[in-house]
Amino acid sequence: MFGATVLVVAAHPDDECVAAGALYKYLERAVFAHITDGAPRNLVDALARGFATASEYADARRLELHSALSLAGVRPQDCLQAGIADQEASKRLVDATEWVRDRIKDVEPETILTLAYEGGHPDHDAAAFAAHAAAALLRQEGVQPPPIIECSLYHAGDGGSRRMSPGFLPREDVEPITFILTEEDRRLKREMLDRFITQSGVLRFFTVEDERFRPAPKYDFTLPPHDGKLYYESFDWGQDGLLWREEAGRALARLGLPEKI
Repeated sequence: MFGATVLVVAAHPDDECVAAGALYKYLERAVFAHITDGAPRNLVDALARGFATASEYADARRLELHSALSLAGVRPQDCLQAGIADQEASKRLVDATEWVRDRIKDVEPETILTLAYEGGHPDHDAAAFAAHAAAALLRQEGVQPPPIIECSLYHAGDGGSRRMSPGFLPREDVEPITFILTEEDRRLKREMLDRFITQSGVLRFFTVEDERFRPAPKYDFTLPPHDGKLYYESFDWGQDGLLWREEAGRALARLGLPEKI
């Protein structure tokens, strides 16, 4: 399903382990391309965790990532970062897309693994946008991009609930492939998540029972991922859905891409 080399396009350090931490030890090589450094510039998260600056917080999150992924045999040099500020990825969708495109060229993966467009966090959706738009740019250049497989973190569901819903938003055309984790895989994944000490308050809500994947569809990122209120619209994460989609539309125009990619 994945091939020997996989490029994992994620938003923040820890997304990759929450969504698919047990997968990586089974791959010949996984390279991680994070859109943000995980540190909002308003310093709310940094100060709450005892860091004086966003840079210190970002450094801590990067070291946590290296520690967690080392459990699956991943080397620090295979953890790449665009360096965009947490909560600001939608403002730099063109930069993120071109950076991911260049990483695809460098790594030459057989598969791209990224997050579903689901309205859970604006940066998660930006990672999905960047992966899909990068693949579309390659097609424009006459290069066949690797297939995109998607994984899910959380969303509000079609009803727009403030409650975090795990798993995928439903699609009629395809069912997800669910891997039920063995006891050994569950222990590994839990230890990986425990390495993200700064994120322990959030990660305790995630289970380690299974991991789900499916072929990614083409998305129209100028439309909402589901009806009703998006999950991140219940929080002060620097963005609402309408503004995010307007940014996506402008980025598509600048990149010379159609709305559905």
